[in-house]
Amino acid sequence: MNMADTIKRSGVTDPAERPYEIAHKALARQIAEEGFVLMKNDDHLLPLAEGSEVALFGAGALKTIKGGTGSGNVYARQIVNVLTGLEDAGFAITNRAWLESYEALYDASREEWKKAVWAKAEELKKENHVLGPLFEAYMLTPFNIPAGDLPDASMRGETAIFVLSRNAGEGADRRLEKGDYYLLDQEYELIKAICSQYKNVILIINAGGALDLNFTEEFDNLKSILYVSQPGQDAGHAVADTLLGKTSPSGKLAATWPDHYEDLPFAMEYSNLNGDLLHDHYKQGIFVGYRYFDSFDKPVRYGFGFGLSYTTFELKTTGIRLDGETVTVDVCVKNTGDTYSGKEVAQVYVSCPQEKLPKEYRKLVGFAKTNVLAPGEEEVLSVSFCLRSLASFDEAACAWVLEEGTYGIFAGSTLQNAAFAGSLVLDADVITEKVQHACVPQQEIDELNADKAIIDRLRSAWLDKTADYPAISLKAADITTKENIYGRFDLAENDEDLALVKSLSRGQLIKLCTGAFTDENDQGAIGAAGWTVPGSAAQTSACAVTEGVPVSVLADGPAGVRLIQEYQIKDGIAIIPTLEESIEGGILFQGEKVKGDETRYQFCTAFPVGTLIAQTWNTEAMEEFGRAIGEEMEEFGVRFWLAPGMNIQKNPLCGRNFEYYSEDPLIAGIAAAFVTKGVQSCRGCGTTIKHYSCNSQENNRMGVDAILSERALREIYTKGFEIAIKESQPMAIMTSYNLVNGIHAANNYDLCTKLTRDEWDFQGVIMTDWTTTNQGPDCTAAGCVRAGNDLVMPGRQMDHDNLNADLDNGALSMDEVYRSVWRLLRALKK
Repeated sequence: MNMADTIKRSGVTDPAERPYEIAHKALARQIAEEGFVLMKNDDHLLPLAEGSEVALFGAGALKTIKGGTGSGNVYARQIVNVLTGLEDAGFAITNRAWLESYEALYDASREEWKKAVWAKAEELKKENHVLGPLFEAYMLTPFNIPAGDLPDASMRGETAIFVLSRNAGEGADRRLEKGDYYLLDQEYELIKAICSQYKNVILIINAGGALDLNFTEEFDNLKSILYVSQPGQDAGHAVADTLLGKTSPSGKLAATWPDHYEDLPFAMEYSNLNGDLLHDHYKQGIFVGYRYFDSFDKPVRYGFGFGLSYTTFELKTTGIRLDGETVTVDVCVKNTGDTYSGKEVAQVYVSCPQEKLPKEYRKLVGFAKTNVLAPGEEEVLSVSFCLRSLASFDEAACAWVLEEGTYGIFAGSTLQNAAFAGSLVLDADVITEKVQHACVPQQEIDELNADKAIIDRLRSAWLDKTADYPAISLKAADITTKENIYGRFDLAENDEDLALVKSLSRGQLIKLCTGAFTDENDQGAIGAAGWTVPGSAAQTSACAVTEGVPVSVLADGPAGVRLIQEYQIKDGIAIIPTLEESIEGGILFQGEKVKGDETRYQFCTAFPVGTLIAQTWNTEAMEEFGRAIGEEMEEFGVRFWLAPGMNIQKNPLCGRNFEYYSEDPLIAGIAAAFVTKGVQSCRGCGTTIKHYSCNSQENNRMGVDAILSERALREIYTKGFEIAIKESQPMAIMTSYNLVNGIHAANNYDLCTKLTRDEWDFQGVIMTDWTTTNQGPDCTAAGCVRAGNDLVMPGRQMDHDNLNADLDNGALSMDEVYRSVWRLLRALKK
């Protein structure tokens, strides 16, 4: 019998748009507009006048990309493309013939791509692929977006818009090639022709991350560049509002855009560029993104925290104060323009002493965003940070240390214009936290270090002026040292939940340590292994429902709740869609869908991608987004949302950067924390922050070993997770596929227990990514439970066999199993 038979059906029978859809669509539009980054606006070309005549070119005009591919793809009711958005806003589109021709070209290219995917899938059937040959083929066969024909010579006018689109997704990294990071030759020729035939040209970038923009320097009349990222289902209306000035852009970059890709440190060693997909050497150390460019005084095209507005702002630091271990910087922000209202971000950075432990020149320590300010209006923002956030990890001392000396405080609207505002002076070194070593590398790390001459030059520019600015003296004796207790987890015998766990049979306990599966779906399907809520990622076992252990449904994110839009019920049984029917809403499905007696609908909202949400620099918007996600989880009976994705954007070619927030761990951690607060304000709903940790590469993601120093791991790659846990206690963490210094993340005790539970006091569930334990003997279900990884997903018979075998041979204890099931039960009862 299908287990969905015994559960309340998800979805509704009436396909009409419902109130939550209308509210969340409006929110998606609002967040998109707030995260758009205006990169260039020469001669104040933007905003345009209402009713303007424009010619519209580029793939993104018609085929606007709302979000990336893979498990992060959300199936919205309707996607509003840029063309529709502009038409609805009253723009007069002057080149309809070109757009019609392009649509035919695109559709034909899409059909050829589908044939290529199926051919690749047939080829892969000869091999053993846990994810299935079709999903593997889908990931390995990128769709090359066609450029379109050159405009007819007679097509001329005042203003043209080119929407440059790029897509990427799970399972494959972007390519340092034309058609991805670089323009296709045809795209270049098309833009060249447009710039010769139109007086003013606007470039809209519809992509999940950085592209090479050197070509823009060739065309003086390419006056405006608007980066809209991948803005969700109401993309077109959000773009139109911004072009018309109904909203002034206030987004700021959360990742650096280099002048040239090769400007990045160790650029040509990333992913498949050096031919080694088994090892990813994190030679950058802590110098990731702006930390590298700022510390080595290297120019960039668009820097961290950068973003223009239709108006201008003046920022002045009006005060710096200390309360206990919290420093607060007050920044007065004034709209100095005379026409447009807008929002601005105050960003605070600190430069730490460099005499003992080399460090980045400056790092972000806090930020805040204004309300909408009318011309002449001002607002004082208070940006606070903890002294402990300034500590660096000293590997030799195995401790977090605040170094004696002068800490420079900088405030501004971007890293580049952040001005020296004051200082903190510490009278002696302080150990802020003593820890045990974790994930120590098994080989020597050839790591980049700061150039002390450059750092000294940069610091001397303001150190000589500290007497003219506010300065706060800090006494080391006033700062306490945190001591951690390791291995402190103890199963309290008087715990009611533990008593319930111990009353269950061994067979039930084994089932609860993994996701649920049936004989029919023991294949570890990616993204569609659940049947209680069709299209969900998976569910927990119903083996102990009568004893009081509820079933829990898990659904993918992070740009919304990923479910299928509709499913059929036949003879009282829900027809669970196949993987082919699930990928991109069934675009690769071949055959005739089964028609049931009843159709049920599950319409979810496709919100902007994680990168764009981070670009809002607005914690209120982040929390509101999370609350909307929670409301849709409640609507469909989902408990675990498999998001946010919060890995560090180490390199712009990472295939899943669009899902992730930033190159900076503070933004990643704060964004995840506020999204989590929003989701978990809805009863019984929780986030699953992922992919923990060092999932910086998609090519060979299941086999690559991230090789890095303990300092880089702690300061950069796990710091965001630490912040999210301490600020919001997410319901769950998902481990990554990759190894970290030779040990699979899912089987890594240091990651799953020592850092998360012993040092950060994580109270929730840790789960694997899908099929992590089905790749070979180096990562097993029993190894997960031993490490403190509680839930093996999506669950297969081989996982049960492995758990039983290790219980039988003594390699796994019943107390370790009790511990995992106890944690799961606590989460399921929230």
